[in-house]
Parts: sequence; structure tokens; C-alpha cells
Amino acid sequence: MPERQVPQDDHAHQAAQTFRLLTDPTRIKLLWVLSQGECSVGDLANLVGAGATVVSQHLAKLRLAGLVSTRREGTFVFYSGTSHHVRDLLAESLAEAEHATGTRRPGGHRYAPRD
Repeated sequence: MPERQVPQDDHAHQAAQTFRLLTDPTRIKLLWVLSQGECSVGDLANLVGAGATVVSQHLAKLRLAGLVSTRREGTFVFYSGTSHHVRDLLAESLAEAEHATGTRRPGGHRYAPRD
């Protein structure tokens, strides 16, 4: 049998944890928006079409996982994405979704990995 690479156990475990967090469409939307820049909970709620309480609960889980970070300015908290790797994973997944649903734009993918 030819030699094959197998991920280390801790890497496979961490990847599985990340995939578990990405099984919710709202979290995917939140991470995609936050990969483009920081936002407040209120702005995120408006952008993803969810209530502020729901968005806050998702952000708490994403923050515990280290996928988002916060910055406080007075009474406001701003969230941002922490990993360009997660952004690239989302870009590839969303581009694949465009193909699967037949909604790819004529000019190319709407979701492009960073250069």
C-alpha cells in the first residue's frame, strides 16, 4: 500500500470540534460577516436576520472556541473573526454550495478565499 498521511489525533480532534461549531447556518453567517470586519451584536443580528439574544448565544460559543474575539468600546462590544483559515474553509464551503444550488454568479464565485 502506498504511504499516506494521517492527521495527528489532536489535530483531527480540533478539526472535528470546529466542524461541530459550523453545523449551524447562523454561525456560518456570523463567521462569514466577521471575517470581513468587526461588528456589534445589534449589527450582526440585523445582517443575519436573527434576534440579538440568539446572536449573543452563538457568539459566546464561538468565542469560547477561539473563533471570534471581542473589543470593548464604552458599553459596546465589537466582535471579529480570529482565523483566516476558518474564513478560507467557509469560502470553499460556500462556493461549493453555490455550485450545488446552481446560484453561481456569471462573474465567478461570490465567496472567494483571500489572496
